[in-house]
Amino acid sequence: MIYWLYERRLLRELTTLPGTVCFMLSGTEVAAAPEKIFECTTWCLEISEAVQTRALHGGARGIDAITYHISTHSIGFVVPILPILRRIATIAHLVLHCGAQEEVAGEGITVTIAIGKSGREEIANAIRKMAEEAIPPDEVTEATLESHLTFRYAPDLVIKTGGDNLTDFLIWQSVYSELFFSEVNWALMRKIDLLRAFRDYQTRMRRFGK
Repeated sequence: MIYWLYERRLLRELTTLPGTVCFMLSGTEVAAAPEKIFECTTWCLEISEAVQTRALHGGARGIDAITYHISTHSIGFVVPILPILRRIATIAHLVLHCGAQEEVAGEGITVTIAIGKSGREEIANAIRKMAEEAIPPDEVTEATLESHLTFRYAPDLVIKTGGDNLTDFLIWQSVYSELFFSEVNWALMRKIDLLRAFRDYQTRMRRFGK
């Protein structure tokens, strides 16, 4: 009962949500609780809808996209849990990157799950593509590089559970992102913990490197 009341209080306090949320997870975390990704996605949708519904004249921004990065050197462990991850397509537009394969299914806000992707590898691939297209060096701009990236968005909020260090995923895109480190392990994460992360994001003054 206490947690329920506190959860409702936190939800009432929210007026500003991140447009794009990124969760950085280890392979060990996901293997221990793969169903948590579906559960966390559901919480994001519920929170976004509640904040937008409560806002006067529909002025509040909701969550537009969610990304989960599963850091691992071997994607073999993920094969048995793919059916669990694919459940996301029943409530959202799922883009699943697993090794060299990409699956797309479902409708709604975009939920991207990237397994074993490296930010450094992504930038190297982008440079390789530009070289293959024979783009002159003096014509390469930030916009040019960004147009060749696999993930063409910048997360407003990056959440890392378990208190571990961040990976290099979205190393280019997240340079101006707000970071939130939770001491709560992924398997034990609750909706109230997600609300706390959003509340923390709401209190920050974003400067975008200025």
